[in-house]
Amino acid sequence: MTHKKKAVLAMLLACILTASVILPGCRSGVNGEVYVYSYGDYFDPMVAEDFEAETGIRVIIDTYDTAEEMYTVLENNATTYDCICTSDYMIEKMISNDMLADLNYDNIPEIGNIGDIYLEKTEVFDPGHIHSVPYQAGVAGILYNTKMVGDTEIDSWEDLWDEKFADQMVMPDSVRDAFMIALRKLGYSINSTDEKEIKAAADELKAQKPLVYKYANDSARDLLADGSAAVGVVWNGEYAYTKDLNEDVEFVVPKEGSEFFIDSWVIPKEAINKEHAEAWINYLCKAEVAAKNFDYLYYTTPNEAALDIIEDEEALAEVAIFPSEETLSRCESLHMLDNSVTDLYSKYWKEVKSK
Repeated sequence: MTHKKKAVLAMLLACILTASVILPGCRSGVNGEVYVYSYGDYFDPMVAEDFEAETGIRVIIDTYDTAEEMYTVLENNATTYDCICTSDYMIEKMISNDMLADLNYDNIPEIGNIGDIYLEKTEVFDPGHIHSVPYQAGVAGILYNTKMVGDTEIDSWEDLWDEKFADQMVMPDSVRDAFMIALRKLGYSINSTDEKEIKAAADELKAQKPLVYKYANDSARDLLADGSAAVGVVWNGEYAYTKDLNEDVEFVVPKEGSEFFIDSWVIPKEAINKEHAEAWINYLCKAEVAAKNFDYLYYTTPNEAALDIIEDEEALAEVAIFPSEETLSRCESLHMLDNSVTDLYSKYWKEVKSK
């Protein structure tokens, strides 16, 4: 099935899923509930239904757009969730603020399917992986329409400042991701704490802003797919989906390097249904479930057992989906910043957006 067909099917399934797991009072899990908070469209829509059929636990799903948005919701105690999928640097921040529960791995035996290299990478933000289980990984890059960019070779963040692409460019609507691009363009770390470097990156983003067609996150791929934009910044998992809709798109990790991420599942300390959350995490670690999610998402899966049963050999060989070691050697992961530095980024980002 092509991604385009899957996208249409997913929309229909999502409508069914929404009606069945979110509307109050329409159904109760025979074994209780688990409240899940995740990035939008981040697992096959059938996974929640399959989990409920297997466990009798009803899945109630809420979604968010950025990790910062998620953190604000939790910080303000706006609602209580049992299980959250979020990014490495935000997990580091949540751990430092004592917001996460220790995982009981007796309830997550399927973690054995996760590759050692990904468990090792979690040590950077979650020493001992006490609080998190890797779910998806990937790298940011430039998605571009070969026909629309013409003879221009796209291989650098500098290309996003090319006036040729005025009003044809999509940039991330996320403070850390946008600054990542400008910082790498200038040769700085994406985790810079130097105000001069942060200000310099902000000045770059201000200079670029008149060229930007739209700041977008999840919708960036659709703007590239339908030809609304010539170039845009997306995660590598968006490449296969967009390529199916528009054969003229290609993906590149800029030569200056980029951001590598690991998104993981965690459980807040306030979770009411902790064992149900661990059952959900364990279910997603099953090889066949991870393979199903790979076929839906086409992000780099940390689940090595899934690689043995994924049938799409072309996808497994695609360097945009599984970047080379050389590519990853040029990439950094975001880290937690202290409050004063976070405030600096926020201040300068507001200046960029208000310019």
